[in-house]
Amino acid sequence: MTRNPTILVVDDEPPIRRLLHSALTRGGYGVIEAEDARTALAALPIAHPEAQKVAALDLGADDYVTKPFDTEEVSARIRAALRHRLASETNVPVVKVGAVEIDLLSRTVTKAGREVHLTPKEYGFLAELAKQPGKVATHAHLLRSVWGAGHESDVEYLRVAARGLRKKLEEEASSPSIIRNEPGVGYRLVGAK
Repeated sequence: MTRNPTILVVDDEPPIRRLLHSALTRGGYGVIEAEDARTALAALPIAHPEAQKVAALDLGADDYVTKPFDTEEVSARIRAALRHRLASETNVPVVKVGAVEIDLLSRTVTKAGREVHLTPKEYGFLAELAKQPGKVATHAHLLRSVWGAGHESDVEYLRVAARGLRKKLEEEASSPSIIRNEPGVGYRLVGAK
């Protein structure tokens, strides 16, 4: 995925925002909270809830959930919205590199047919590389996309993520053949089909 997405949570009840914040951050998402639609979306004053839904959707929201809700349903709706967005952003939803297969739509990675469990940051790093296999993704781009604005100089984060990915995906982590470092520039995914 482009990066671990940031989800905008709009609710006038702080306990609801805290609940969603906790559930979403556990799922690897960034979270921005707002107490009302006007604050969150800079919307015009709106008369009733049905109009609020329409205005929010017209202003760019992908979905709208009313209370009461289940956090699992909210998470599922987010995953569905992200799959739809990713499908429109990439022409190649599955990237293969040797025995490794990266499915950008389902956010799964397998090695020799077995699912590999990655941390959200490891997956975000790998997904950014998989979107343009063979091309260098710069340090700044990876850090901004995966860790967010303000982390463009935290190159050590990339080294840690690359090391973790190599241990999980490479035949020999000390001699990487999938994730290559371009010193002083960035990383690239090599040998992809």
